[in-house]
Amino acid sequence: MVNNSAKNTSFYFYFIAILRHNTYFFTFFLLFLVIGGISLSSFQQGDLLLYFNNNRSYFGDLFFKYGTKLGEEWAFIAILILFLFIRFRYALLIPLAGLIVTIVSYLSKSFFLHPRPSQYYKSLGTLQELNLIEGVPLVKGLSSFPSGHTMAGFALFSLTAFLWKRKKGMGIFLFLCALIVGISRIYLVQHFLKDVYLGAILGVLIAMIIYVIQSKYPFKEGRKIDGKIRF
Repeated sequence: MVNNSAKNTSFYFYFIAILRHNTYFFTFFLLFLVIGGISLSSFQQGDLLLYFNNNRSYFGDLFFKYGTKLGEEWAFIAILILFLFIRFRYALLIPLAGLIVTIVSYLSKSFFLHPRPSQYYKSLGTLQELNLIEGVPLVKGLSSFPSGHTMAGFALFSLTAFLWKRKKGMGIFLFLCALIVGISRIYLVQHFLKDVYLGAILGVLIAMIIYVIQSKYPFKEGRKIDGKIRF
């Protein structure tokens, strides 16, 4: 009983430590949760999507068309390579995060079976009224909730923020990178706000769990996994 209590206390301590050491990241994330929660309770499904759709611009199209790729494989690869020069242990956590996101995304989408915006507006007979972006095909089917891209973006950039030594400016920057992914999914008519909202929460939770587990194994000088690429 004592050992189990100690383990629970230890996990609790690590979770509190993440919040305390990443104040800037979580301040902005909390702001996102509050604003997103108010929006979800105040507006109808699709209101934000239609707002973006009716106020598109050339810059916005270009920005979000490429910004959404921050939640895709190449972003994971780029950060993995970066961490090889910092600590091998951190680099290994990146594909682990990607794997967990893939599993959680597949299982949750399969459970909820919510229609994508294209499917939703098609059922209403208004799909042809949407102002679509050239070169961005609409994903169809019942895989809208939650947003896998958003989950991946928040998992990747949250975990990177937790592992990064310089917290203030980098924490804000990494949160904004994740947020760009979420907004892009609505702007590109791939998801609704509710999909992005849950995807962000799940992504951060995945990052926190991974960070807590790895924190329970202290660094040891001379151990290969705690080393890095040197020239």
